[in-house]
Amino acid sequence: MTFEELNLAPAILKAVLEQGYDTPTPIQAQAIPAVLAGGDLLGGAQTGTGKTAAFTLPLLQRLSTEPRLTNRRGVNAVRALIMTPTRELAAQVEESVRTYGKYLDLTSMVMFGGVGMGAQIEKLRRGVDILVATPGRLLDHASQGTLDLSQVQILVLDEADRMLDMGFIHDIKKCWPWCPSTSSRCCSAPPSAMKFASWPTACSRIRLTFRSRRATPRCSASRRPFTR
Repeated sequence: MTFEELNLAPAILKAVLEQGYDTPTPIQAQAIPAVLAGGDLLGGAQTGTGKTAAFTLPLLQRLSTEPRLTNRRGVNAVRALIMTPTRELAAQVEESVRTYGKYLDLTSMVMFGGVGMGAQIEKLRRGVDILVATPGRLLDHASQGTLDLSQVQILVLDEADRMLDMGFIHDIKKCWPWCPSTSSRCCSAPPSAMKFASWPTACSRIRLTFRSRRATPRCSASRRPFTR
């Protein structure tokens, strides 16, 4: 299988090929079609197997082909939320979003603690399509009313096992209700939750905590490194 066979938009495919990739890894080959179809997914794979691209590519595809939404301030609403356990990973993921989405008319930002909130608030006021954030700072903004998550369509928990191990489970539970429910009450575009974990033991814990009422999450595994 090649990336061309995954039916990615030409703009996304161009960015992928520019990075020197032409063949998807097993986790990508399984995850991308499932996410493009709007399904929920619980994926497990080793580090270096392309988990980030496995959710980033279909995320970009879906957002680029669906109408933009506005929040209560009248600017672009956050339609995709990616939560990561550390600021370093958040920065890396957001860089991947920009790399693969360089030819798309989508905006993204990274948000983490340890820095002032002023610049982050200003970016949010201008409108953001894709937000990559650590749980603590995300909770800070949401609780203070500077962040509107009511239009989130895609939710990603990246390296969810680490978030659980680092004690972020309570922050995640607090943030979860601010995103739209996955029930039929979400009009014509119910959100989908993609929960990526690096260790199989974490999969069952995440499934029990964030079980979707729309679909049964599926576990995927990959051992082939994501190399050029």
